[in-house]
Amino acid sequence: LYRPPALRWLAWIPLLWMGVLLLTVVTLGITDGLLLLQGAAPAEGAARIRAVAVVGVVAAATAVGVRAALAFPRVERVEVRIDRWPESLDGFRIVQLSDIHIGPILRSEFAASLVAEVERLAPDLIVLTGDLVDGSVRQLEAEVEPLGELSAPHGVYFVTGNHDYYSGAEAWLARISELGIRPLRNERVQIGDGEEAFDLAGVDDYRGDWVRGSSEDLARALRDRDPDRPVVLLAHDPTTFKRASSMQVDLQISGHTHGGQIWPFVYLVRLAMPHVAGLLRRGRSQLYVSRGTGFWGPPIRLFAPSEITELVIRRAKPA
Repeated sequence: LYRPPALRWLAWIPLLWMGVLLLTVVTLGITDGLLLLQGAAPAEGAARIRAVAVVGVVAAATAVGVRAALAFPRVERVEVRIDRWPESLDGFRIVQLSDIHIGPILRSEFAASLVAEVERLAPDLIVLTGDLVDGSVRQLEAEVEPLGELSAPHGVYFVTGNHDYYSGAEAWLARISELGIRPLRNERVQIGDGEEAFDLAGVDDYRGDWVRGSSEDLARALRDRDPDRPVVLLAHDPTTFKRASSMQVDLQISGHTHGGQIWPFVYLVRLAMPHVAGLLRRGRSQLYVSRGTGFWGPPIRLFAPSEITELVIRRAKPA
């Protein structure tokens, strides 16, 4: 489904069918529930009307969802206030790209468009929070090439997502480094100088390597850090936040959830995730979860639009 490029349209058939099937099951489930509440079997004519209605709803939802998935991600501007943020870095801007899922449908053209939009935003720092690809380096090497044009005064950083592991994480980490993007693997770097600085930490994905077990090591990433210096953590999976908040991380930036991607699956995601989308505060720690910049599987987004996130970090005002 990747080569030759002329055959990539074939990927649409199973992926779109997957989405149609999911929407059909949901719509039938809703109508079955309504009939159950009604307490009587529908007459033959009513059954026909129901069948036509289900087909119409699924067709309309698919059309709306495909259009939303293929629309260029909107810029989501979020202001985050941190108590001990350096005054000289007030207004520091981090652009987050997450869950891009370069693969059989989203390709180099999409990557190049993302680079152009990020360049227009001119952030201080760029972070890629996992699930960059769905495919091996051999299949997708040329498709991610435009991402090598990403640049920011304080650098471009990457942490792994679960799909990066499915696609061959070690090979991709090497390729990403060649593109000038710095992977953070259970480690941290200092951004800024002296007292006017913060730590940027990153961990491997919590669920990434199911064969050898998780390689996430939050304790290692935060070991021996200056407790008076604020820390921003990159972690693909929001589940990491429970431990990160207990370790006094000021802000965790995550993805993974896609905001549910296709309604009503957001409610299923909420059963497993502490937070599905947007900003959450727990004590002195905050978590931002992106809805994702691309999509996975069916080229459908329903009530969960994709985003390029611009995080503007400011020093919190005294109470």
